[in-house]
Amino acid sequence: MREGPYTPTGMDATRGAAESRDSRFDELYAEAKSTLGYGANNLRSVTERYREAYHDTLGRWHRLRDQLEVADRAPIPRGDQGDPAAAAEAGAEDARQKALRTEVERLTADLGRHQQELSKLELSVRSMENAWLFLERGDASLVAEVADAGLATDMQMRIVQAQEAERSRLAQEVHDGPAQALSNAIFQVEYIERVLPEDVRMAGSELHFLRELLRRELGEVRTFISQLRPPLLDELGLDGTIMDTVESMASLTGSTVETDLLAPGDRLTPTQQTAVLRIVQEALQNVRKHAGSSRATVATRLDSKDWILEVSDDGRGFDVSAVAARGRRNFGLQFMRERAELVGAKFEVRSRSGGGTVVSLSIPVGEENA
Repeated sequence: MREGPYTPTGMDATRGAAESRDSRFDELYAEAKSTLGYGANNLRSVTERYREAYHDTLGRWHRLRDQLEVADRAPIPRGDQGDPAAAAEAGAEDARQKALRTEVERLTADLGRHQQELSKLELSVRSMENAWLFLERGDASLVAEVADAGLATDMQMRIVQAQEAERSRLAQEVHDGPAQALSNAIFQVEYIERVLPEDVRMAGSELHFLRELLRRELGEVRTFISQLRPPLLDELGLDGTIMDTVESMASLTGSTVETDLLAPGDRLTPTQQTAVLRIVQEALQNVRKHAGSSRATVATRLDSKDWILEVSDDGRGFDVSAVAARGRRNFGLQFMRERAELVGAKFEVRSRSGGGTVVSLSIPVGEENA
């Protein structure tokens, strides 16, 4: 006689099947936790080895920098045309210093890249550890908590990406500007030391050229410093700091930069104000370096629910779609776009060849400003 499902034997069979299914789910869940934990441990181990390699390279960079400083302070050997051995020694020493300086510059760039990668690895380790804790802790109320943590992690990653773009841009700017100028200045000093005993007038002319070069590059360095931190936001507010930036740019370039600041800066958060200032600074740098314009304008206004910034010029312009189609990486545009995204703003560049350029930023501020 076949027993029904509600007999003791049938109920035992049903319970056994349910327990088997539950055991299967438990095994899979445990496997997921184990896999995630194993991956987090491996990534943490790799990150530690990466950090050790970074510090080894940093130590080598310090040793080479010390050698370069000693070499720069040492008197330059003067080759005697009548003594081939002395001339060869002088040439070899000059070549050694150049090779040493090149290696220091290469390691400087490499260390910057490695530091960015190390930050990414450390953030990834924290993300995996948080995911493992979420699986490990059996509390259903953690779902909303970890969803918020996921948003925070995503924001952290976006911040790291923005920092990386900013560092890459500044590294490129410093390499092409002050670093190259200082390298040229060192060679200029070496040349002056060689010609000074024989031609004082020539040496004086070269010193005049060197002084103008260093004066020009000092202005560039001051511009970089002002970009690294908002110098007057707390003291002058956003409008006052924009005016200070405009005046500095106008005095540096001799061009005309007008302002039309109609939107109140205090309607923005401190983070939004910093983003606006950075974009103004970067846009004006692009005008100075690339636009070839005679006039530029920085304007702000309120439009419906948005706080709007526009930086425009009457320069040569460029084909935005052609630049994007060629896949060219523009550090300045990428920097401004990242800054806009971090504060939830819309960023747009309108330009055409021969028709000037307009950089536009729209920050949602709500109905109160309408």
